[in-house]
Amino acid sequence: MTHIQFDAHIKCGPGTSFIFLTQEQAANVAVLKFLSFEVKAQLKAIVAAKRFSGKLQEVFPVSIGKCFVLCVGLGSQKDLSKTSLCKAVKQALESSLIKGEKRVHVFAPFADDTKFFWLIEGAMIATYRWKKYIQKDKNDQELTVVIAAAAKKIFLDHVKVCEGVNFTRDLINDNADVTHSVFIEAAFRRLTKGNRRIRLEILSEKELKKKGLHLHLAVNKASKYPPKLLIARYQGSTKNKDFVALVGKGITFDTGGLNLKPTGSMEAMRDDMSGAAAVLGVLKNVIALDLKVNVVFAAAIAENAIGSGSYKPGDVVKSYDGKTVEVGNTDAEGRLVLADALSYIVKNYKPSRIIDIATLTGACVVALGQDYSGLMSSDEKLTSDILRCGKETDDRFWQLPLYPELKEHLKSQYADLKSTGLPKGTAGTMSAAEFLHQFVGKTPWAHLDIAGTAFVDGPGRLYFNYGATGVGVRLLTKFLLDQSV
Repeated sequence: MTHIQFDAHIKCGPGTSFIFLTQEQAANVAVLKFLSFEVKAQLKAIVAAKRFSGKLQEVFPVSIGKCFVLCVGLGSQKDLSKTSLCKAVKQALESSLIKGEKRVHVFAPFADDTKFFWLIEGAMIATYRWKKYIQKDKNDQELTVVIAAAAKKIFLDHVKVCEGVNFTRDLINDNADVTHSVFIEAAFRRLTKGNRRIRLEILSEKELKKKGLHLHLAVNKASKYPPKLLIARYQGSTKNKDFVALVGKGITFDTGGLNLKPTGSMEAMRDDMSGAAAVLGVLKNVIALDLKVNVVFAAAIAENAIGSGSYKPGDVVKSYDGKTVEVGNTDAEGRLVLADALSYIVKNYKPSRIIDIATLTGACVVALGQDYSGLMSSDEKLTSDILRCGKETDDRFWQLPLYPELKEHLKSQYADLKSTGLPKGTAGTMSAAEFLHQFVGKTPWAHLDIAGTAFVDGPGRLYFNYGATGVGVRLLTKFLLDQSV
């Protein structure tokens, strides 16, 4: 775990320091006022000797008395991005050259606050690793990164946002029999305890049956853990009466049900609750930032297990809003749980806009790969806001179409709707989104499919290490920040 501190007055003294420089800055170190004469002299020498030029991810160590300095290249100024900076910070802080260090200083001659945000994310998000079940190395210690900058509120707030991302990742990365529905409810209650702005509604199995959320119940039939619909109504603003609703899919483990997933497709399915975990991470951020915004947070929790009570392909189940649904495939369970949650939130909380986030379809991975998530929406303004926030936060989303003819593919001979639509292998992401669209009425709605981006199952991707990425937390926090009054 990496901790962040700020100190505008630190100097390059005893211990380890990092100096991040673009190629332009490396070529003209004389103008860098924050560096001492001795450090400038050493930098000039290694640049002149062509040992360091500031190229992206270039690292060169220098010893100046009791000070050990790692010069880190950021590439050209015009090409510097959040991704490239996070990669450079990750490489530097994970370097074997600082193994065993407890505290390092970071100097970066950035002229604008945005790049300090990127630096914070590089230190906190890019270096995150899940190590709960790894035997500890005595040299593997928590690291404090002291950034040579004033402790502005906006920087401290950004640290809180990153903490929300990593909180989400912790929930996803642990064993499915640890982060089951009861565990998630307890975490939900801890987050909201004592906050007068929050009103909770917790629907467990008895309440779900009484209120008629039968799609949700069907998915959970074979699980030993109770199903849950966790709802927190946060009222941070009295000026604006409108509520935004965020709804997350929380399948704590997905076997595929009787339509069993094959080997190679099931091993990382603890990540199928990434949408719900993201909603909890955003809830944590909204509370920590004390946002003046009104939000309904909902996490629909179930486990798609296998047993004698499993729901079956071909079953017809009545949804909360009254529509009957023919189960086309038990591995298309997330849309069933979300359908009940969405219609319940729309009817009982009447939000002005509703966004759901879910690891919903493998088809989205086929369409967009593992660096972009899918976005489908019924509202142009909501779409525009989400895409803008995603671009600013590096939670990358790409819009896919919804169109009236998609509804034709959801027709069933036995029920009002069929849960699976288009022929196998064709536009499954869009037909799944259209299925959800049938349960939000006229409420402006957006669906975020994070199936490809929620989890790194293999070598690191972008600047993430193996495991959960916390996708959606930064984007949705930014979205709510922009709504804050």
